[in-house]
Amino acid sequence: MTSAYLAAGTELVEPVAAGGQLILAALAGIALIVVLITLAKLHPFLALIFGALTVGLVAGENIGTVLDSFSNGFGSTAASVGILIALGAMFAKLLADSGGADEIVDTIVGHASPRALPWAMALVGAIIGLPMFFEIGLVLLMPVIYLVARRSQLSLIAVGIPALAGLSAMHGFVPPHPGPVAAISLLNADLGVTLALGVLVAIPTIVVAGPLFGKLAGRWVVLAVPDRFDATAVEADTGDSVTNTVARSKTRPSFAITIFSVLLPVALMMGKALVDIFVDDKTHLVRQTFDILGRPLMALLIAVVVGMFTLGLGARMTRGQIVKCIESSLPPVAGIILIVAAGGGFKQVLVDTGIGTLLAEWAKGANLSVVLLAWVLAVLIRLATGSATVATITASSLMLGLVEGMSTGEVSLVVLAVGAGSLFFSHVNDAGFWLVKEYFGMSVGQTIKSWSLMETALSVAGLVFVLLLGLVV
Repeated sequence: MTSAYLAAGTELVEPVAAGGQLILAALAGIALIVVLITLAKLHPFLALIFGALTVGLVAGENIGTVLDSFSNGFGSTAASVGILIALGAMFAKLLADSGGADEIVDTIVGHASPRALPWAMALVGAIIGLPMFFEIGLVLLMPVIYLVARRSQLSLIAVGIPALAGLSAMHGFVPPHPGPVAAISLLNADLGVTLALGVLVAIPTIVVAGPLFGKLAGRWVVLAVPDRFDATAVEADTGDSVTNTVARSKTRPSFAITIFSVLLPVALMMGKALVDIFVDDKTHLVRQTFDILGRPLMALLIAVVVGMFTLGLGARMTRGQIVKCIESSLPPVAGIILIVAAGGGFKQVLVDTGIGTLLAEWAKGANLSVVLLAWVLAVLIRLATGSATVATITASSLMLGLVEGMSTGEVSLVVLAVGAGSLFFSHVNDAGFWLVKEYFGMSVGQTIKSWSLMETALSVAGLVFVLLLGLVV
């Protein structure tokens, strides 16, 4: 990073109260969110609203002003991030219902030797995790994780951890997942640049936390393969290959078509970032074309439309089935969209109180690395709330004033540091912890020694690779 420490900003909001009062306001708001989510079991959407009100009122602002700030932040975030989450959910549902996801699993895992299976599972987890939410990807992959462990005689953990690492890393580092997209929006980062750097960070991070850590964890936690799925429904003998045949009775799009569909929006967004770097003339036809096609909303919209043909019609789904598939994708993500939008409202209240200005001045005086501070803040909030999305939103909100004056690449690294911190040590207050525990049939202790430590390895390795990238960005 060419300027590893905070550069002074020129557009920071003037604090509305004394420094001590603003720090107290921010801490009170965050503490209330933590208590409401963890102890009162209140939905994060409501917790973020109450946290925003607390910040404003403790800071001495008029309640009408606080409500206006929250509404403005909520609206702008819903407009920018909510649309992307909805489109991402549509594409992920098409991928799952068409059998495209199964085609990816079959092709990659089916051609891997027993020694290479953990690496193949990490690759499958990463590819499936690119468009899909973690929970959906986990449910989709569990039958093949069971099957691979049973057929290869490898440890269930040694097979499963790499797949989970691939899924989780994509969730934390790569848009269009809610956390990275929200952080990009809140910090005004460039999505294409963040996407490219996110992939660069995710690949070595998955290697460390997936196949390498999985080999160790497989020695610590020894499990029998749960008899949750009927083996006759999920396995077929194809010599040395291991395949998932859940959707084998159904016509599926080819592997090439499926990969093309998955990588299309990624290529468009990364293409825009590259064109912006190498084509200076804004009137150039290529620059103008990618300025439109590479916008996140347009790239995902194109992916959904193309997916209807390549995935939907490729699986011989009828028009009615495709329409039903698209419709059914939205209800499950409605709550996520509301949480992310409420996080935008919470952010705006923090910004309008001027707390960002104080943090910026403090970090500058302490000569503290902005990237490291972003990671630490996200880690603390993740440990307290259990939510990677809430940790991302809150930490990004607190970092807003600190990224003023930083270059495009540096802001993207801050986004990735927040993403890395949001993955740290999943434990009993995280829904994902219990999902993994139940699917793998583990005790709480075994889940901590495998899943929780894997998440910690992802977080720490991610920070290390972000800091290394900072040396050249």
